[in-house]
Amino acid sequence: MRNTDAFAWGMEADARLRSTVVSIVVLDRSPDWAVLVDRFERVARLMPMFRQRVVPSLPPAPPRWVYDRDFDLRYHLRRVMAPPPGTLATVLEMARRAELDEFDHARPMWSVTLVEGLADDGAALVVKLHHSLADGIGALQIAELVFDHTPEPADRGPLPPVPVAKEPGLLDTLRHTLGYEAATLGHAAKLAAQATPSAILGGVRHPRATVRAVTETTASVYRTVRPINETSSPIMRDRRTRRELGVHEVPLLALREAAHRGGGTLNDAFLAGITGGMRIYHERHGSTVEELKVTMPISIRSQGDEVGGNRITLMRFVLPVSDPDPAARIKETHRRAGSIRAERSLPYTQTIAGGLNLLPRWYIGAILRHVDFLASNVPGLPVQVYLAGAAVRMQYGFGPTIGASVNITLMTYRDTCAIGINADSAAISDFEVFRECLVAGFDEVLALAADSEPAHPGRTPRKRTPARK
Repeated sequence: MRNTDAFAWGMEADARLRSTVVSIVVLDRSPDWAVLVDRFERVARLMPMFRQRVVPSLPPAPPRWVYDRDFDLRYHLRRVMAPPPGTLATVLEMARRAELDEFDHARPMWSVTLVEGLADDGAALVVKLHHSLADGIGALQIAELVFDHTPEPADRGPLPPVPVAKEPGLLDTLRHTLGYEAATLGHAAKLAAQATPSAILGGVRHPRATVRAVTETTASVYRTVRPINETSSPIMRDRRTRRELGVHEVPLLALREAAHRGGGTLNDAFLAGITGGMRIYHERHGSTVEELKVTMPISIRSQGDEVGGNRITLMRFVLPVSDPDPAARIKETHRRAGSIRAERSLPYTQTIAGGLNLLPRWYIGAILRHVDFLASNVPGLPVQVYLAGAAVRMQYGFGPTIGASVNITLMTYRDTCAIGINADSAAISDFEVFRECLVAGFDEVLALAADSEPAHPGRTPRKRTPARK
């Protein structure tokens, strides 16, 4: 395991910090079951972690992946009929229960449930996986093995061979630990050898700048790992294991246009919509809040990384909430988010995670449990895709709260930003009120684009469609 994946795995000791990711894929009809089985059998043969389970190593080495000799696709790929009323709300409840259920750690940590018999003759997939298997971009790479770009399923050829699996022994554990330590020391020596000449020369020529750079890097690392003693929100404070899921849809072009009008990116407009909703929600409770702490995944995936896997780091920062002007929130969010992406600690993500893995779990909880909310922006598929003959209507993602009051995940599909809301119902006891406030926050942002000429000729912001529940 990479140290960042081991960090997500180690948090399983606290049920409030579980890293379970759930996604709903809405289909216009039931897919061809035989084709669906072929697609996921192919994934399990081509993507090692989808056929592997986790076994412990000797510290300080992280746990490792080993092939499951008892792998059974029928356990991971299931087929059920939707209970009445067979609506999206029905599927959301099934996804909510999947999010709450702990993984069987003796098996690969994923499952896919085909839900048939929906009221509109449609179907849905409820996909559940542990965050250590894939981040948002990694999941989209895996989706390319499953989805087609035409209604007729493509012939993918014969299945790859089944990977050879053997039962790990004590010698394997010892070999893995020694290999990890040797690799860590070798990597450190290589960095030192590369950095020492330039560091010495730089220190001689520019001693003050060198000291300043070291100090800034140290401060950046501290900002990454420091514990937070209390939430900024006076009302979203409790953390338990209860969850509520909901969705909202926003036109992609309108949100992008609003971002342009506010001087930011799509991600900045997304965050400004959330903070607008947070301001309204606090006002509904007779409370005010100036700023809130957010955790946001930052992709560190680079060219040449293997398909799938987890290539993110979690960065915490503070966002403005009280300003009712959406353009001002977008502008300030852009400034703060930009500074986070330039943090000096980012290149040391794996090293930092390796150190955190050796700390007590209570300290990890202290780092995470007082964050106010978590937000994730996943670039999705820009074109129509099909699954085993069925057209994909929409896809929603629900990221883990990992100690925050709520995780709000944006996943784009074609011309729509599909927003998945995963809330801790101890922190947010009136979920429907919270969702209404969140919709109002996005309406504030979309209003920037509603009555203006489009910034891009030929692109007219689409009128917002009612949210589906």
